[in-house]
Amino acid sequence: MRRHSSLHAAAVIWFLLSVSHDSLSMAKEPRPPVPLIFDTDIGNDVDDVLALGMIHSLQSRGECRLLAVTITKDHEDAAAFTDAVNTFYGRGDIPIGVCRSGVTNSAGKFNGLCHQRDGDTLRYPHDLLSGETAPDAVVVLRRALASAEDRSVVIAQVGFSTNLAALLTSPPDAHSPLNGSELVRKKVRLLSIMAGAFTQIPGKGGQLYNHKEYNIVKDIPAAQKLVKDWPGPIVWSGFEIGIALAYPHQSIERDYGYVAHHPLAEAYVLYNPPPHDRPTWDLTSVLYGVRPDHAYFDISPAGKVVVADDGLTTFQAEASGRHRYLISNPAQKNRTLEALQLLSSQPPQQ
Repeated sequence: MRRHSSLHAAAVIWFLLSVSHDSLSMAKEPRPPVPLIFDTDIGNDVDDVLALGMIHSLQSRGECRLLAVTITKDHEDAAAFTDAVNTFYGRGDIPIGVCRSGVTNSAGKFNGLCHQRDGDTLRYPHDLLSGETAPDAVVVLRRALASAEDRSVVIAQVGFSTNLAALLTSPPDAHSPLNGSELVRKKVRLLSIMAGAFTQIPGKGGQLYNHKEYNIVKDIPAAQKLVKDWPGPIVWSGFEIGIALAYPHQSIERDYGYVAHHPLAEAYVLYNPPPHDRPTWDLTSVLYGVRPDHAYFDISPAGKVVVADDGLTTFQAEASGRHRYLISNPAQKNRTLEALQLLSSQPPQQ
């Protein structure tokens, strides 16, 4: 990677080069930032990390405000690494909650960066040193929702449904007299979720097959509860969306060199190094959740998603349904990929 001496200069140059028609339009019609909760299995794949970087860039642009991060990967380094990334972007005070489900309890390929030292100093400073001392995700979710304006919050769920299913069954507490389902109904405007698969995927030998998607099969009971009981609208970004939008590895090699060490680029290399182009599954849910009206995707008619006992997802059209899924239009691909790259690689706000 190229190294540059001035992070501030790089940020100025990046901003001048990346001003788009969308940002100019937003300047004419300013909107309040989207209150956002990021629910992630960070550590199981690197797209979660790129998505978290995108969120920080969108917040720096005034488009969202990250209320909390909740984690569905049950390993203590997941929370510590998340705090390291948040701190890198200057927001180390963002609340982080964890689950204790036992699901995907291995360290992962890159979460160990939270322990990386250069001499006696942490490469990526952070205060939350282990998920063992982090609060429960449901507590963090309830607190964040209770303090938000009604019908304002967008939740981007890009991991398993563990935390949100538990939220639905949570009782009243010190943060709110409402139970979990009532709290969601009152506070959440949209659940933008990366899970499932809604078109047949080409497999080996050119055959078409129905895909049982990872985020579903790792906690099928929670996914079934979510589709059945979530009281508001859900927009699904299926497996096929991220596959159609692979992140160009050249960006990892080129666009993050404004600092000697960048957690997104180093996580990408540790997970699967260039020239690998990683699908952008989780990034798409964040992009839609914050910018739903930017025409990056088409969207299905209304209906409902059904999760079978083996994890297979199917969509049933239904005029009164609360579910829709994203559709990747090839004509939108280049513009969408450009947005994903620019937002992921934007330097931290100084």
